[in-house]
Parts: sequence; C-alpha cells; structure tokens
Amino acid sequence: MTDKHIWDTLTNLASKVQQLHLKDLISEPGREQYCLVEKDGIVLDLSRQKVDKEVLKYLFELASEKKLLQRIESMFQGQKVNETEGRAALHIALRANRNENIQVDGVNVVNEVYAVLDKISQFVSRVRQGTFRGYTGKLIKNFISIGIGGSYLGPEFVYEALCSDPEARKATDGYSLRFLSNVDPVNYFQVIQDWNPEETLAIIVSKSFTTPETMRNARNIRQWFSSALSDRCIAHHMVAVSTNLDAVRDFGIDPENTFGFWDWVGGRYSVCSAVGMLPLSLYFGFDIMREFLDGARDMDQHFLRTPMEQNIPILMGLVGVWNRTFLGYPVRALLPYSQALSRFPAHIQQVDMESNGKSVDRYGNMVSYPTGPIDFGEPGTNGQHSFYQLLHQGKTIVPADFIGYIHSHHDISTDETSAHDELMCNFFAQPDALAYGKSEEQCRKEGIPEHLIPHRIFLGNRPSTVLLLTKLNAFALGQLLAIFEHRTVVEGFLWDINSFDQWGVELGKVLAKDIRQQMIQYRKSDRQSNIVLSNPCTAKLLKKYLDKVSH
Repeated sequence: MTDKHIWDTLTNLASKVQQLHLKDLISEPGREQYCLVEKDGIVLDLSRQKVDKEVLKYLFELASEKKLLQRIESMFQGQKVNETEGRAALHIALRANRNENIQVDGVNVVNEVYAVLDKISQFVSRVRQGTFRGYTGKLIKNFISIGIGGSYLGPEFVYEALCSDPEARKATDGYSLRFLSNVDPVNYFQVIQDWNPEETLAIIVSKSFTTPETMRNARNIRQWFSSALSDRCIAHHMVAVSTNLDAVRDFGIDPENTFGFWDWVGGRYSVCSAVGMLPLSLYFGFDIMREFLDGARDMDQHFLRTPMEQNIPILMGLVGVWNRTFLGYPVRALLPYSQALSRFPAHIQQVDMESNGKSVDRYGNMVSYPTGPIDFGEPGTNGQHSFYQLLHQGKTIVPADFIGYIHSHHDISTDETSAHDELMCNFFAQPDALAYGKSEEQCRKEGIPEHLIPHRIFLGNRPSTVLLLTKLNAFALGQLLAIFEHRTVVEGFLWDINSFDQWGVELGKVLAKDIRQQMIQYRKSDRQSNIVLSNPCTAKLLKKYLDKVSH
C-alpha cells in the first residue's frame, strides 16, 4: 500500500470513527489489550482516544511507509536529520553511556559530552566544597541562571519538579537557584532582591554569547556585581555556557569556567546539556542530576528498541498525528496532576510548537495537511476551575494528556482519604467525564428542571491520554522528559517536516534590531529624526513611546 493509499484510508477511517461515541469504543471487549501499555511502572492508557484496532493498524502502516523506525535509527546514529541546517539532532547523546560511540563527521561526540559532564562535576564539587569562592572569600550559596527560551524553560521545569522531591531537596543543602530570562527589568529586580552579591554566582547561558535578551540581563548582573564589589570580581562570580570563548573572555569571565555544547543540540532539546546540568547540578548536586540523565537514557533505549505496538513515545506520536491531521483537532492540553510539574506544560509547549509549528515539509514544499497543534496546560486540579469548562462543554474539542503519580512527594491524611487521594480521584474522574459525558436522560433522572437541561448536558466524546507513573524522582523525571521529546520527533517524522530548526523565531529579532537602531538615533537627534517603519501605525506607536519616555 502506498503512502497516498494509507493516507486516504486513514482519512476515510476518521470519517467513520467520528460517527462513533467514545463510550461505545471504550466498551469494546478486550480494548485494554491494545490500549494499555506498561513499561517498568509507567502505564500509558489510550482507551479514551478515538482509535480502534483498524485505526492503529493503518497508523502503524503509515509509520512503516514513512520509514519511521529507520529515521529514528538515523537520528540515534548521528546522521544529519536537521536538513535545513545540515546538522545532526543528538539530544540523546547528552545522556548516552560513557562507552557508547555516536559519530558526527568522524568524531565520537559521546567523548565530548563526557568531557563537559566531568568538567561540570569537578566545578560543582569545587563550589560546594568551598574551594571556589566569591571575590571577598565568602562561600557561594546563590545561583542565577541567565538564559531565555530553551536555555531557560527546560532547566526551570526540572528545578520546579525536583524541589519537592525529598531526596533532591536534601541535596540542596541550603543553596538557592533563580532564573533570569525576561528582559523586563521587573524580572531582574525579582532575582537580585535580598541576595548578597558576595555569595552569588551567575551562569550566562548563550551558545553564541550574543542573544540580545540574555546579554542585556548578563550586563545588568555584571554591573550589580561590579558596583557592589569591584570590576575585577567578575571571574569569581560569573561563568558561562557558550561556544564563543573570545566573547566570554572579553566579558570578563575566565574561559576555564566556560562549559560548551554543540550545534547538534537545539535549545529546546538542551536541558540535558550544560545548559541545564550546570545550574541544576550546582543546586541539587551532580549525583541527583546524573540520575535525571539516566532516566532520560532509559526512555531513549525504550524508544529505540521497543516494537511500535508497545512503544510509549511512538504510540503517543501516532495518536497525536491522528488527532491533528485526520480528526482535525487544532489544540492539545497537557494536564499534570502534580504541582511539581507546574512548569512542564510551558516547556513542552516550546518543545512541541517550536519543533512542529511548520507549514513546509523538509523538502521545502507547502504541506497540504494540518501539522503541529497549539499546546497549553496547567496542573490539576487548578485547571479544573479555570479552562476545563471549555474542555467539557466548549465547541472546540481539545484532546488532553493527563499525567498522574501513584506516590506523592508529600501527603496529608485527615479522614478516610488523604490529600493525594483527593487529587487522584480527580485525575481518574476527569478523563472519563470528558469521554462519557452526561446525557439528557441522565439529567432528567436527577430531577434537573427542564429549562436547565440544555445547560447541564455534557456531550462527552472528548479524547484523552492517561499516563500513570509510580513516583516523581530525578530518574522518573528524565523518563518523562524523553517521552515528550520523542513524541514530538515522531510527529515531525510522520508529517515529513523538520522538527529541529526554528527559522520562525528569526524575523521578529531582525525587526527588533532595526527598531532598536531607530530608537537610539531618535534619542541622539533630540527627537528630531524621522521614524521610518513599514507599518506607519507601528512608527506612530514607537514615537509615542519614545516621547513619553523622554519626558
């Protein structure tokens, strides 16, 4: 069967499945045999997705026709699957075993990865043992990670997730970590408030060391150190994650305290590199973060070696393509029933939307089908009292991914059920409520007044995926991250788009640079020069802003 025939078959199946209600699909005998997949304490439940055996059969055929397994293998082998930039996409190498051999242009990049990891481990030990101190000799106990986008969202999500884990929390040993990402000066003042610069170390995360927002914040923090201490203090209080050693040196940072990464790691996939490992290891200790890498590698191996029918990321990716392209759902929700994962939706939003927000295929042709959905999310149960109204009764159907844990970091018992039990009651109830809904007949049986029945009906038939995991520690967090990274990659391979470039972020940067120059010129001319922009309304707004600021 050809690609077109499979595509047409799936399109026809989508029309057929849309005529069915999820409650009828769920009642199919033996459904759990192919909709429930388990791997070492991770359970994936697809029973509430609008798929049946026939749909999955043809999704697997689509994967075979698109050579999904071969393309996954190519990525793991270091082939240049990022065609538009001529690069490999090897975030999996960041957590490989030390004895693995992954070649890029004839170089085993695993050796380079471990050279950086060993350097991080040694530097973390120096800081934590007190042999690396601040300019005045005080111990370092506060860390500022300065970055933006992928240099910030991934590390922050891991930080928030592990802060409540007892083992990880014990390893923090009185240290503090904050993130400076937004060029808004409010963020700067939030970060430095109540901290002593003598006890603070800043990590500047910028591959090129030219990212405008990051370098603006870095200069502000450098000035904070210099004003409080001395211009000569920078080498004692600032380090870098970068490849531009000359710019690092010119900034005042000791090049020996620079930690590299590579062009085969995209920012949104870089949390397992020095981008995340350096600040997070300084805070949690290197051993905890090593467990995080081990968990990600464990899921990498599952992704690479497990047959499609039992492969968690592949199944999630296939369902993602089915929902977006064939069923036409434009939005997807990520709903972790764990407050520790409060920043996980924001990170996956970037991983997914920056990767698969593409309208041309990898050959440069416009695609004729929908690709990357809009991703959003919020922890449960907070989201239930926010946007779940739309999920249950809105006109837009939003497939949802629910994440829950059997064991909580903390629990409180005051009656027959604990606080975590209460959370998990909601976790188990919401997917079924979305699937089954509530009928007109049920409303009447409950005695709901006739005029209110239209308002109280839930149509149901709203798909969701459930991931139930055992506990949220560093190892399991690495597994979770890798699941969603690989889901994104699977979807991109099936759509035939490049999930590893992000040209769409460039245009706004170019326009901002032009506006910055006009802003400087306008002020130098004492508001006499003309502001010339392609949009005259923008020019007028900019002039209003500058005249207001000037006064």
